[in-house]
Amino acid sequence: MTHTGAHPGASEGATHEAWSPDGPIAPTRVSEVAVLDALKTVFDPEIPVDIYELGLIYAVEVEDDGAVKIDMTLTTPSCPSAQELPGQVEEAVRGVPNVTSAKVEIVWDPPWDPSRMSEDAKLALNMY
Repeated sequence: MTHTGAHPGASEGATHEAWSPDGPIAPTRVSEVAVLDALKTVFDPEIPVDIYELGLIYAVEVEDDGAVKIDMTLTTPSCPSAQELPGQVEEAVRGVPNVTSAKVEIVWDPPWDPSRMSEDAKLALNMY
């Protein structure tokens, strides 16, 4: 299949809005912002701050097919939420439009410490 009518200056592999005779086609890519917003809905039950602001999320990878992989840690290996939080994270991310799967991997390196918290989290917990 040949591509005709390319926009001047358009580069190969550039992303642009899809179009049909009926108008623009909604993008099918997963919004990384929406994934981060979903992560911010999950709270450690013992701390009134979401897991993203706590600095528990180390990496988020969004594949072209809609699969999302999250590397996260817990505040301590003996965290009482160790069994609950990964499932809650997966469930929240699966609710994001166009996500086909969500997988959480718990990692311990580097270890979490309070310096990973956002400024908002530190303020909320009076840690100044």
